[in-house]
Amino acid sequence: MNQQAMIAAAAASLMSLTLMTAPAQAAQEKEKCFGIAKAGQNDCANLSGTHSCAGQSTVDMDKGEWKYVAKGTCKSMNGMTLEEVKGTKKN
Repeated sequence: MNQQAMIAAAAASLMSLTLMTAPAQAAQEKEKCFGIAKAGQNDCANLSGTHSCAGQSTVDMDKGEWKYVAKGTCKSMNGMTLEEVKGTKKN
């Protein structure tokens, strides 16, 4: 293998490693925030199990619906953590 091909292969490997680790880092920097999603803007399944997909919430700010937000910003949006939501359902 000539030098130019080796450099190209190394660059491709480095780029693929960077792309593979980016989603993992992004997930670590986000958290689920309950009670802030507008109707149709939730990120995935709700707590009650009435749907399992994003964009299916029907009520604004439903405590069972969540969105991913930047870690540490949920409280400033008047949202709740999963533990807080589960605590309010027991009362």
